[in-house]
Amino acid sequence: MINQPAMDKIQSSDDVINQIASHFESIIKLLGEDPSREGLEKTPVRAAKALFYATQGYRQDASEIMRQAIFEHAGSRMVIVKDIEFYSFCEHHILPFFGRVSIGYIPDGKMIGLSKLARVVDAFARRLQVQERLTAEVCREIYETLGARGVIVTCNAQHLCMKMRGVEKQDSSTTTVDYLGAFAEDADLRNQFFESVKL
Repeated sequence: MINQPAMDKIQSSDDVINQIASHFESIIKLLGEDPSREGLEKTPVRAAKALFYATQGYRQDASEIMRQAIFEHAGSRMVIVKDIEFYSFCEHHILPFFGRVSIGYIPDGKMIGLSKLARVVDAFARRLQVQERLTAEVCREIYETLGARGVIVTCNAQHLCMKMRGVEKQDSSTTTVDYLGAFAEDADLRNQFFESVKL
Protein backbone atom coordinates (compact mmCIF):
# COMPACT_ATOMS: atom_id res chain seq x y z
CA MET A 1 0.00 0.00 0.00
CA ILE A 2 1.27 3.48 -0.87
CA ASN A 3 2.24 5.35 2.27
CA GLN A 4 0.63 8.79 2.02
CA PRO A 5 -1.05 11.15 4.46
CA ALA A 6 -4.73 10.49 5.07
CA MET A 7 -6.94 12.94 3.19
CA ASP A 8 -10.68 13.52 3.29
CA LYS A 9 -10.67 13.25 -0.50
CA ILE A 10 -8.20 12.60 -3.27
CA GLN A 11 -6.48 15.86 -4.18
CA SER A 12 -4.63 16.69 -7.37
CA SER A 13 -0.93 17.50 -7.23
CA ASP A 14 -1.71 21.11 -8.19
CA ASP A 15 -4.17 21.45 -5.29
CA VAL A 16 -1.61 20.14 -2.80
CA ILE A 17 1.15 22.36 -4.19
CA ASN A 18 -1.09 25.44 -4.00
CA GLN A 19 -1.95 24.68 -0.36
CA ILE A 20 1.71 24.19 0.53
CA ALA A 21 2.55 27.46 -1.29
CA SER A 22 0.03 29.37 0.80
CA HIS A 23 1.75 28.12 3.95
CA PHE A 24 5.16 29.11 2.60
CA GLU A 25 3.80 32.60 1.95
CA SER A 26 2.65 32.80 5.57
CA ILE A 27 6.03 31.57 6.82
CA ILE A 28 7.87 34.19 4.75
CA LYS A 29 5.68 36.89 6.31
CA LEU A 30 6.30 35.52 9.82
CA LEU A 31 10.05 35.66 9.18
CA GLY A 32 9.71 39.40 8.57
CA GLU A 33 9.90 39.41 4.79
CA ASP A 34 7.54 40.71 2.12
CA PRO A 35 6.47 37.78 -0.10
CA SER A 36 5.19 40.24 -2.73
CA ARG A 37 8.60 41.81 -3.44
CA GLU A 38 10.21 40.97 -6.76
CA GLY A 39 12.69 38.36 -5.56
CA LEU A 40 10.13 36.49 -3.47
CA GLU A 41 7.00 36.86 -5.57
CA LYS A 42 7.18 33.35 -7.01
CA THR A 43 9.09 31.75 -4.14
CA PRO A 44 6.10 30.16 -2.34
CA VAL A 45 5.09 28.18 -5.42
CA ARG A 46 8.68 27.28 -6.32
CA ALA A 47 9.36 26.14 -2.75
CA ALA A 48 6.11 24.14 -2.66
CA LYS A 49 6.99 22.36 -5.91
CA ALA A 50 10.49 21.61 -4.64
CA LEU A 51 9.20 20.20 -1.35
CA PHE A 52 6.49 18.17 -3.08
CA TYR A 53 9.13 16.65 -5.37
CA ALA A 54 11.59 16.04 -2.53
CA THR A 55 8.94 14.11 -0.56
CA GLN A 56 7.63 12.02 -3.45
CA GLY A 57 8.40 8.88 -1.45
CA TYR A 58 5.02 9.29 0.24
CA ARG A 59 3.44 8.66 -3.15
CA GLN A 60 5.57 5.64 -4.06
CA ASP A 61 5.23 1.97 -3.15
CA ALA A 62 8.67 0.44 -2.60
CA SER A 63 7.30 -3.12 -2.83
CA GLU A 64 5.70 -2.41 -6.19
CA ILE A 65 8.90 -0.80 -7.46
CA MET A 66 10.80 -4.00 -6.63
CA ARG A 67 8.20 -6.38 -8.03
CA GLN A 68 8.60 -4.77 -11.47
CA ALA A 69 12.08 -6.27 -11.87
CA ILE A 70 12.49 -9.54 -9.97
CA PHE A 71 14.02 -12.36 -12.02
CA GLU A 72 14.92 -16.00 -11.56
CA HIS A 73 18.59 -16.40 -10.59
CA ALA A 74 20.77 -19.36 -9.68
CA GLY A 75 24.23 -17.79 -9.16
CA SER A 76 26.10 -15.24 -7.03
CA ARG A 77 26.83 -15.78 -3.39
CA MET A 78 26.53 -12.03 -2.81
CA VAL A 79 25.36 -9.05 -4.85
CA ILE A 80 26.61 -5.60 -3.78
CA VAL A 81 25.57 -2.18 -5.04
CA LYS A 82 27.76 0.56 -3.56
CA ASP A 83 27.42 4.28 -3.05
CA ILE A 84 23.80 4.94 -3.99
CA GLU A 85 23.43 8.66 -3.37
CA PHE A 86 20.31 9.93 -1.63
CA TYR A 87 18.77 13.14 -0.32
CA SER A 88 16.30 13.30 2.52
CA PHE A 89 14.83 15.61 5.17
CA CYS A 90 15.41 15.21 8.89
CA GLU A 91 11.98 14.84 10.45
CA HIS A 92 13.06 16.74 13.57
CA HIS A 93 14.05 20.02 11.89
CA ILE A 94 12.99 19.58 8.24
CA LEU A 95 16.56 20.25 7.15
CA PRO A 96 18.31 18.10 4.54
CA PHE A 97 20.54 15.15 5.21
CA PHE A 98 22.26 13.36 2.38
CA GLY A 99 24.83 10.71 1.68
CA ARG A 100 25.30 7.25 0.23
CA VAL A 101 23.77 3.83 0.79
CA SER A 102 25.43 0.51 0.01
CA ILE A 103 23.39 -2.69 -0.22
CA GLY A 104 24.43 -6.33 -0.19
CA TYR A 105 22.15 -9.31 -0.58
CA ILE A 106 22.44 -13.07 -0.97
CA PRO A 107 19.99 -14.35 -3.59
CA ASP A 108 17.71 -17.27 -2.86
CA GLY A 109 16.67 -18.14 -6.41
CA LYS A 110 15.74 -14.57 -7.36
CA MET A 111 17.56 -11.35 -8.17
CA ILE A 112 16.42 -7.76 -8.69
CA GLY A 113 17.27 -5.29 -11.45
CA LEU A 114 20.07 -3.17 -10.02
CA SER A 115 18.42 0.18 -10.75
CA LYS A 116 15.45 -0.86 -8.62
CA LEU A 117 17.67 -0.93 -5.53
CA ALA A 118 18.45 2.75 -6.09
CA ARG A 119 14.74 3.46 -6.60
CA VAL A 120 13.87 1.70 -3.34
CA VAL A 121 16.41 3.87 -1.51
CA ASP A 122 14.80 6.98 -3.02
CA ALA A 123 11.29 5.80 -2.14
CA PHE A 124 12.20 5.74 1.54
CA ALA A 125 14.65 8.66 1.52
CA ARG A 126 12.26 11.13 -0.09
CA ARG A 127 10.13 11.44 3.04
CA LEU A 128 10.58 13.07 6.43
CA GLN A 129 13.06 10.62 7.88
CA VAL A 130 15.71 9.69 10.39
CA GLN A 131 18.78 7.91 9.11
CA GLU A 132 18.37 4.94 11.42
CA ARG A 133 14.86 4.19 10.16
CA LEU A 134 15.82 4.80 6.53
CA THR A 135 18.55 2.16 6.78
CA ALA A 136 16.23 -0.35 8.45
CA GLU A 137 13.35 0.25 6.01
CA VAL A 138 15.52 -0.31 2.95
CA CYS A 139 16.98 -3.48 4.49
CA ARG A 140 13.61 -4.98 5.45
CA GLU A 141 11.94 -4.11 2.14
CA ILE A 142 14.60 -5.89 0.11
CA TYR A 143 14.69 -8.86 2.48
CA GLU A 144 10.93 -9.40 2.50
CA THR A 145 9.97 -8.51 -1.07
CA LEU A 146 12.91 -10.22 -2.79
CA GLY A 147 12.95 -13.17 -0.40
CA ALA A 148 16.74 -12.97 -0.16
CA ARG A 149 18.68 -15.28 2.17
CA GLY A 150 20.24 -12.20 3.71
CA VAL A 151 20.42 -8.44 3.28
CA ILE A 152 22.80 -5.84 4.69
CA VAL A 153 22.59 -2.07 4.27
CA THR A 154 25.00 0.68 5.28
CA CYS A 155 24.22 4.38 5.17
CA ASN A 156 26.68 7.24 5.62
CA ALA A 157 25.23 10.72 5.73
CA GLN A 158 25.84 14.35 6.62
CA HIS A 159 23.09 16.25 8.41
CA LEU A 160 22.53 19.97 7.97
CA CYS A 161 20.73 20.01 11.33
CA MET A 162 24.21 19.40 12.82
CA LYS A 163 26.05 21.74 10.43
CA MET A 164 23.74 24.78 10.23
CA ARG A 165 22.35 24.86 13.76
CA GLY A 166 22.89 23.39 17.21
CA VAL A 167 26.44 22.08 17.60
CA GLU A 168 27.47 23.32 14.11
CA LYS A 169 30.02 20.56 13.50
CA GLN A 170 30.94 20.81 9.84
CA ASP A 171 33.01 17.65 9.39
CA SER A 172 30.82 15.15 11.20
CA SER A 173 29.07 12.28 9.47
CA THR A 174 26.89 9.44 10.70
CA THR A 175 27.01 5.78 9.67
CA THR A 176 24.18 3.33 10.28
CA VAL A 177 24.09 -0.41 9.54
CA ASP A 178 21.22 -2.89 9.44
CA TYR A 179 21.15 -6.54 8.41
CA LEU A 180 18.77 -9.49 8.33
CA GLY A 181 18.88 -13.20 7.62
CA ALA A 182 22.26 -14.74 6.82
CA PHE A 183 24.09 -11.49 7.61
CA ALA A 184 22.67 -11.52 11.13
CA GLU A 185 23.87 -15.07 11.65
CA ASP A 186 27.35 -14.94 10.08
CA ALA A 187 29.94 -12.35 11.09
CA ASP A 188 32.24 -13.52 8.27
CA LEU A 189 29.59 -12.54 5.71
CA ARG A 190 29.25 -9.12 7.30
CA ASN A 191 33.01 -8.65 7.24
CA GLN A 192 33.13 -9.71 3.58
CA PHE A 193 30.56 -7.02 2.79
CA PHE A 194 32.33 -4.39 4.89
CA GLU A 195 35.62 -5.17 3.15
CA SER A 196 33.94 -4.86 -0.24
CA VAL A 197 32.51 -1.44 0.56
CA LYS A 198 35.57 -0.41 2.61
CA LEU A 199 33.53 0.46 5.70
